[in-house]
Amino acid sequence: MILALNGSSVDGSAYTDVVNLARHAPAWLDDAVSAWSTYGLVLFAVLMAVGWWRARRVDAAVSVTALAVPFVVVVAFGVDAVLKLLVREDRPCQSLRVATLEACPAPGDWSFPSNHAAIAAAAAVALLFVSRRLGALAVVAACAMAVSRVWVGAHYPHDVLAGIVVGALVSLLVMSALRGRAQTAALRLAATRLRPLLVVS
Repeated sequence: MILALNGSSVDGSAYTDVVNLARHAPAWLDDAVSAWSTYGLVLFAVLMAVGWWRARRVDAAVSVTALAVPFVVVVAFGVDAVLKLLVREDRPCQSLRVATLEACPAPGDWSFPSNHAAIAAAAAVALLFVSRRLGALAVVAACAMAVSRVWVGAHYPHDVLAGIVVGALVSLLVMSALRGRAQTAALRLAATRLRPLLVVS
C-alpha cells in the first residue's frame, strides 16, 4: 500500500519557521550545520570503530556485540528505506517551494522517514550496548543530526522524529536479541581465524 503522505499538512509551518531561521542565521552557523548534516555520519562510523577496538580489551562477548553494531545499522537503514517507498512523501522543499541551505533533491527522493536520523539513532542505541560513554556521545550526536536535517531544509520535523523512532526501535530489538547469544558466538568465533577480531593476543 502506498500512502503518499502530504507532509506539509503535518508540520509544514514548523518546518518553514526553522528554514526561515536558518536563512537569517550567521553564515558560520549555517556552514557548520550544513557540514555536520552532510558529513556527520562519519562520526558514528568512528565511534563504532573505537567501540570495537576498546571491546577487544574487555571481553570476546563484548567484541561480538561491538562487531554487530554496523550490521544493525544496515538493518535499520533497510527498514527505513522500505518505509520511504511505502509512504512516498515528497521533500518539503518540493511541496512548499522554499529556499533551503541544502539543494532540493530530485522528485522521487522521498522524505519520510529520514535516513540520516534513522542511521544515527540506530548507531547510538546499538553503541549503548557496547559502551555507555560512547553511546551517550552518539545519542547527543544523533539528536544534532536530526535537528540539522530540518535546519538545512531536507526534512520536516516529523520525518526526523520518525527516523529516530525507526532507528532506535530496530536497534533496540536486534541488539537485545543478540545480547543473549553474544557469549555463544564469541566462543565459536574465538576458535577460528577471526579470534584477533575478538581479543587482544
